[in-house]
Amino acid sequence: MATTVSPRIRMTSSTSSIDQLCIDTIRTLAMDAVQKADSGHPGTPMALAPLAYALFTKHMRHNPADPRWANRDRFVLSCGHASMLLYSSLYLTGYDLTLDDLKQFRQWESRTPGHPEYGYTPGVETTTGPLGQGVGNAVGMAVAEAHLAARFNREGHDVVDHYTYFICSDGDLMEGVSHEACSFAGHFRLGKLIGFYDDNKITIDGSTDLTFTDDTGKRFEAYGWHVLHLDDVNDLQAIDTVIAEAKAVTDRPTLVVTRTHIGYGSPNRVDTAKAHGEPLGVEEVKLAKQNLGWPSLEPFFVPDGVLEHTRQTREKGKALQATWEKSFAAYRAAFPKEAAELDRRLAGKLPEGWEKSLPSFTAENGAVASRAASGTVLNALAAVIPELMGGSADLAPSNNTLLKNVDTFTPETPEGRNMHFGIREHGMGAIMNGMSLHGGVIPYGGTFLIFSDYMRPPIRLAAFMHRRVIYVYTHDSIGLGEDGPTHQPIEQLAALRCIPRMTTIRPADATETVEAWRAALLNEEGPTALVLTRQKLGFIDRTKYGAASGVLKGAYVLADAPDGKPKVVLMSSGSEVALALAAYEKLAAQGIAARVVSMPSHELFGRQPQGYRDGVLLPGTKKVAIEAAHPMSWYRWVGGDGEIIGIDRFGASAPYQTIYNELGLTVDKLVETARRLVD
Repeated sequence: MATTVSPRIRMTSSTSSIDQLCIDTIRTLAMDAVQKADSGHPGTPMALAPLAYALFTKHMRHNPADPRWANRDRFVLSCGHASMLLYSSLYLTGYDLTLDDLKQFRQWESRTPGHPEYGYTPGVETTTGPLGQGVGNAVGMAVAEAHLAARFNREGHDVVDHYTYFICSDGDLMEGVSHEACSFAGHFRLGKLIGFYDDNKITIDGSTDLTFTDDTGKRFEAYGWHVLHLDDVNDLQAIDTVIAEAKAVTDRPTLVVTRTHIGYGSPNRVDTAKAHGEPLGVEEVKLAKQNLGWPSLEPFFVPDGVLEHTRQTREKGKALQATWEKSFAAYRAAFPKEAAELDRRLAGKLPEGWEKSLPSFTAENGAVASRAASGTVLNALAAVIPELMGGSADLAPSNNTLLKNVDTFTPETPEGRNMHFGIREHGMGAIMNGMSLHGGVIPYGGTFLIFSDYMRPPIRLAAFMHRRVIYVYTHDSIGLGEDGPTHQPIEQLAALRCIPRMTTIRPADATETVEAWRAALLNEEGPTALVLTRQKLGFIDRTKYGAASGVLKGAYVLADAPDGKPKVVLMSSGSEVALALAAYEKLAAQGIAARVVSMPSHELFGRQPQGYRDGVLLPGTKKVAIEAAHPMSWYRWVGGDGEIIGIDRFGASAPYQTIYNELGLTVDKLVETARRLVD
């Protein structure tokens, strides 16, 4: 293979020899890690090395010794496939990541997985890889910064004051979620948000011209962004200039369209699709290092002077944090109440006594749709939990997610807590994740359950990252009636229930709705979906059955045989619990003892000890489950000798009572099924 020297390999007049050595260290570490793993994406880290170097060593306010410093600048690598760009930068600037960690790139339980994972690698602010999600997360982080700054800063005391930076690829900007999130960011004028679009003109299939000929700059200008152009990413002075220009514009976010060459330094792979998603190959790595004038062909070689130079970032970061802590101490002395409140919120601790604010429902006020009960509970909680912040995807009156007597989040009133996400479910989910990752707020967002499909990727990532975000999903079944099958969820409950760390709660009445909100706020392991009805529900008089609501345990005995030895267990969630109770009464009149189990949350129930689960479900006893949804998720609980009355077809447009009758979701069908099992 002939060795050719790319004309692009050059040191600009603004690049010193130590700068160039550090930049090329990022490049060679990326090449070597991908080559050793025999998989990965070397080309983008090689291209973007100067930008990452400039951000991490010169422009970002961060402290590698304390990755959770509250006022640090946030950095999101939305194109998570370029993870070695981030890992190399974290290692060089002194985060708790070693050269051996880089050598274990993409290996079992290593700290350098194939795509960045939040909570796994110090300095990684969010999990990225599904393209576009990181852009939405960055928007959410900027929302949280703007909100907290407006809420807590005082004249002369800017204790919340940082930027959110992100790098995105053409793939990020093709994905619809980035359009939703960036339109939102431009409308709300998030001036502390600075993004870099890696315009390398290459995708896996080849040239971006195959599918993507947008004028990205003009598109972002139309969104309301400040757009700059960086014609040569290797020009460090130009990078300094565009960042200074971006920071000078405070009334809108900035996108820097950054021209790069994928696989920069590789003589035979530069500007080719081959550099994107596969190792360069041993010989090409050698040629690339020679082309860069690299002093050694030894893998993972870090030249003398590089760490000494890049790890000055640690000392600079410690000084920055110390200065901030001194200013925060002055803030605490001047505004002790506000400082204590900010401390609490950033620590993720709920206010003392918050549960006392939870309302109680009675027969007089509790016969309401669970969406209506949820709105009552949310407003009661928001009065004592000021970090609750959210809204819906243009459905606030239907979702009952509007906070009363509370300002709306706007460019003029960023301290507001009512958010209008627009008809952007996917973007809403990604923005909520970013808000949660930033800290200081607990985001909630509402839409119809059917449209949870539009936001499934950020739901999954929220669960993956253990984020406490709350989804308010109303219009939960065929019970919404005349809107018809396009709006009637069938498979969505089962789909949500199978996501690891997800908690889905479908309350049976107003009382269970109160407990569902309690469970959501207590849940720090992952997101919670509150699945709520459009139609009114009856109020369940638990004194009649001698049972307290057991939502926190996922399932509980609501009504039982007098001797506690039923012949059949009837199980359900949500609106169909009323059918189970009616069938219980009818069976009792026919001399058949039954037990009714309300199971609002399969996941919470599955986390209980086996003894509790057995005590509720009584192994060996026949079981019937009924739910206006796909039956898949009930097989675990019913067992092989029980039956499930569910829906395995699409719904219909008609009054909901008619649909229930036509699809066999009736008391008589439940009684008939139970009798057949026990006879």
